[in-house]
Amino acid sequence: MIVGIGVDVVDIERFDAVISRRPAIIERLFTEAETRDREGRVRSARSLAARFAAKEAVSKALGGPPGLRWHDCEIVSGITGRPLLEVRASVAAAARARGIDRWHLSLTHDGGIALAYVIGETDPDAVTR
Repeated sequence: MIVGIGVDVVDIERFDAVISRRPAIIERLFTEAETRDREGRVRSARSLAARFAAKEAVSKALGGPPGLRWHDCEIVSGITGRPLLEVRASVAAAARARGIDRWHLSLTHDGGIALAYVIGETDPDAVTR
């Protein structure tokens, strides 16, 4: 059963300008795993913008609770390259409070924008047990 949906759009050029002016913001927003691809190369601004959009979309799917920490929501790449969402600490606690135990994530970037769509689900059988 769907518990929360979140979507966010980021202007890639604007995002790139922010990280160019304030490079330390990358460490504040992203984990090391998020900033590098599987070969260890630094991700592009468009890839980071999509990951930032995903973090914002997760917050929206959770209803925007206060106290969420950026590093507690991590967008990693699966074996096939598919983006996966890992949550811990503050984000995991907010998800538990909403009954979310599964996440679905889609990222895209085109035409100067990065977009992320997130769905938080709960197991309907667990609700009725």
